[in-house]
Amino acid sequence: MRILVVDDEQDVKTLFLQSFRREIREGLFDFFFCFSGEEALDFIKKPEHQSMLVLSDINMPGMTGIEMLIKINTEIPPPPPIVMMITAYTDKENYHQAMDNGAHYVFNKPLDFHALKEKLIELQ
Repeated sequence: MRILVVDDEQDVKTLFLQSFRREIREGLFDFFFCFSGEEALDFIKKPEHQSMLVLSDINMPGMTGIEMLIKINTEIPPPPPIVMMITAYTDKENYHQAMDNGAHYVFNKPLDFHALKEKLIELQ
């Protein structure tokens, strides 16, 4: 499974690569990283990247994860990628806003990598 992680914090890349070391080595997951919503949209619009799952932070400077999610669902040719959101905010507003705009799942920070792995394996 090809997964695009979108987060403005650069250290997220290291966390994912360490947490999924075995799965990457076994060829279960292939991770790509973008550090803004704008960069992610440009990346996803390339034909070779349209079959990816997107895992995005909600709160980012510039284009938020919610704004990116809306653009994915309106600008990417069908079928749009599966998008899961990550948020440090546990309020219901962020959750409902993400789900109402097409997110398939919302994870809270700090990210439970075990739960994330289970969800990703479930989607394969």
